[in-house]
Amino acid sequence: MKITTLNLKGFRNFKNSTINVSEKTLIIGTNDIGKSNLLYAMRILLDRSLSEWDIEPKDSDFYCYEDTKELSITIKFEEVTEDCVLSKLPGKISDDGVLYLSYKAWKESHEYKFYAGFQEDQLEEIQERFYRKVLHLKYISSNRDLNSYIKREKRNLLKDAQEKRSGAEVTTDEQSLLEIEKGLLSTNEKISKLSYVSRATEAINTELQELSFHHAGQEVVFDVGSSDVNSFVGNLHLASKVNNANLAIGGDGRNNQIFLALWAARNEIQEDNPLEVTFYCIEEPEAHLHPHQQRKLAEYLIRTLKGQIFITSHSPQIASEFSANSIVRLLQKDKSTKAASNGCSHIIEDAVYNFGYRLNVIAAEAFFANAVLLVEGPSEILFYKVLARELGIDLDRLNISILMADGVGFETFVKILHALEIEWVARTDNDVFKIPKKAKYRLAGVQRALSIYKNNCERDQRVERLITSHEKLLSGFAKEVPPENNLDAANKFRIELERWDIFISQKDLENDMLGQGLEASILAYLGVDDKQEALKLMQKRKATFMFEFLQKQFKSLKVLEKMGLAKPLFACKKLIENNV
Repeated sequence: MKITTLNLKGFRNFKNSTINVSEKTLIIGTNDIGKSNLLYAMRILLDRSLSEWDIEPKDSDFYCYEDTKELSITIKFEEVTEDCVLSKLPGKISDDGVLYLSYKAWKESHEYKFYAGFQEDQLEEIQERFYRKVLHLKYISSNRDLNSYIKREKRNLLKDAQEKRSGAEVTTDEQSLLEIEKGLLSTNEKISKLSYVSRATEAINTELQELSFHHAGQEVVFDVGSSDVNSFVGNLHLASKVNNANLAIGGDGRNNQIFLALWAARNEIQEDNPLEVTFYCIEEPEAHLHPHQQRKLAEYLIRTLKGQIFITSHSPQIASEFSANSIVRLLQKDKSTKAASNGCSHIIEDAVYNFGYRLNVIAAEAFFANAVLLVEGPSEILFYKVLARELGIDLDRLNISILMADGVGFETFVKILHALEIEWVARTDNDVFKIPKKAKYRLAGVQRALSIYKNNCERDQRVERLITSHEKLLSGFAKEVPPENNLDAANKFRIELERWDIFISQKDLENDMLGQGLEASILAYLGVDDKQEALKLMQKRKATFMFEFLQKQFKSLKVLEKMGLAKPLFACKKLIENNV
């Protein structure tokens, strides 16, 4: 069986959200967007570790932006065929294996009830959560106590493995334990005979005799910690072995790996239990790990845990290990948290498909951004990051990413940003290209921008009228330098498309820099006095020039605040502020 859909109404920051999930689901989103709240909603219905007090509704559990008097959490299960579940919930599961479990609570009375059935609008009340004996959820918090858990779970892991031994293994182990016990006694005896141990033991006992008469007849000794072989084995420590030498494990990253490995291993040992169905929720497994180990950990958890998994993360490395239709991106809209494309969806998968191996690029940035500025290439990325800083636009605070479309195409990026419901702004060059096999040219940059509008924006009467009257002027002219009427058409499109956050340069970045207030700074930096000579040098060295110029002349960029070059940044800022 599997969970396919979650519906949250009036719960914390979810006003009314339907979220589709998959067998291996990654939940991403900004801080405080509701990732933990989503998992907690599932835990209310399925987690055995939550007490009756835990699931009793608090005022803070109700959606706060309206006067919310009632909340509900509903989980839809499909393909329910396990006998343990069928027998526990007779009459509540449809012939085709559909089951709904629901929790409802009321703010005024603080009462709550549970419901079950196979038709969402006809659920029947059930007494408490008795089904958790066969249907439950295991949860790992982001605030995990690594050391105490490792200490506890290594014992449980040993105990579980011990109970699964065959008769022959038990006999062999008992013989080995007898030999170990003899060795412990012998080791303790040898330790007590060491000269410095003997003198230290004598000194301690002499002082104890002086302190209290009650210590008479008692003797304190140094030993290996236990003479009882079972206690000795039960208190084994985990250590790294390198070149036959043991090293203590102390780093949080390593402890986090051991924590999750122990947890997964113990659940793997128990997963063949046919008497229950288990779901797994893990928050931020990437803690304290470097990028390569984050990717490996994600792959390990997906492969090892034999059941449906829900993972929350802020790691692009972990995101890259999940298939596109397994990602739930949470975002805020109209003061409520919802899932882009309603959660796991073929819409996102289809959008990502065009990236192929480039999925890592989009995962590293756009999955976690509130807005994305799409630009042509690396020079634009350098330029706009420095320009943003000089204009006081904090990209990281606003969660704005700048990505280059070079080699991918603007529309490929825009398609996936739409699927993830991420705001975007585009700035493209005003290229003029020759039409293949014809002695004609076209305004390729304007056509590119217009194509972005046509395929990704709502219809706009002003733009539509302009398309009808002027689109034909964007192509078919005889010279590389367009005639005046063609340039006039291009300029009209530039003005109208800016209303849709699609920006077209006057020509390209270098020409715009020279023409919008930076000419003096650039000429001085290059040591030339001719604008065309400066342009040739800029375009010849491209990214190298941009890096070095910005490093030395960054303060000069402040003059661009009111210029067209700065418009895409302010458009991004406005999109973020309008969604707050």
